[in-house]
Amino acid sequence: MVKILQFIRGEAPAFDECASRAMVEAFASACAKLHDRNLSKLIREIIAERIIDAARRGERDPQRLCSIAIAAMNGERKDRPG
Repeated sequence: MVKILQFIRGEAPAFDECASRAMVEAFASACAKLHDRNLSKLIREIIAERIIDAARRGERDPQRLCSIAIAAMNGERKDRPG
């Protein structure tokens, strides 16, 4: 499986171990829920970017990170209140 941390680019802040674990868990869960075997590299990258963006904003709950990524694939915005 492609690791999410390979998608961190540029001047991304260093994530601590807790954040990294949460992102890895969320990425694996999101890919599994979207039927991992059929996901293109582009889709994996979009999932990873949504998770990384949410983690940069401080989200650390793997289930919430996964939900944000899945919602993005459905065109929803679960990363904003309301």
